[in-house]
Amino acid sequence: MDEELLIAFDSTQQALRAEMLLEYAEIEIDIFPTPKEITAGCAMSIQFFRGALGEVRKIVAEQHVEIRGIFREAEEGGYALIGEKEGLDE
Repeated sequence: MDEELLIAFDSTQQALRAEMLLEYAEIEIDIFPTPKEITAGCAMSIQFFRGALGEVRKIVAEQHVEIRGIFREAEEGGYALIGEKEGLDE
């Protein structure tokens, strides 16, 4: 099964913008409450599957979407920020 990742934002405006862009690109996403373990200025995050990570990163970069980061669930609990190169070679 494909791992679920989430994007956290500092503003609701950026979260809504990202939602629109990712839906337009036909990437399967869900709106997800930002977990309390992730410090962010927005209570809304976007959840997506790891298989779309490269395309998500490309859209975020090309469209200058401001994000707090992309996170995965950590094995020891909580969430971990994923690295810049992670998932781009898929």
